[in-house]
Amino acid sequence: MPGTLITPRQSGHPGYSESMARTPETTGRARTLARIALSAWHMDKDADTAALLLSELFTNAVRHAAGERVRVIVERPQADRVHIAVVDRAPHLLPRVREAGGEETSGRGLALVEEIADRWGYQFLGDGHRPWGKRVWAEMQVM
Repeated sequence: MPGTLITPRQSGHPGYSESMARTPETTGRARTLARIALSAWHMDKDADTAALLLSELFTNAVRHAAGERVRVIVERPQADRVHIAVVDRAPHLLPRVREAGGEETSGRGLALVEEIADRWGYQFLGDGHRPWGKRVWAEMQVM
């Protein structure tokens, strides 16, 4: 089973985390981590949606982040919510939704995240004075 189980939050629900190569070929592995987590939580009907959200965040990191690896995280902060995140080392490259032209083959990922997720955003990671990276996240309600 890929990934490592991370410490449960106060809600008692665990999460899954894995460091992955920041390559297009690894996107499927990120989707698998989301499906494994939701399956472990008996939320199989929401697994494809969670995998899609994670796939879009991961692909964005592959295209725009820095460093050889990113951390992929799937957590369950509450019984009815799933929190998905990708941590990268590019604090200066902030995610933004853009409108892709009709002929463009990319540029719709964050628009899709915005449409599917209940909420999404990013946070800087570092010592407060100098961020070393960022965490781009999306959250969705599950049944």
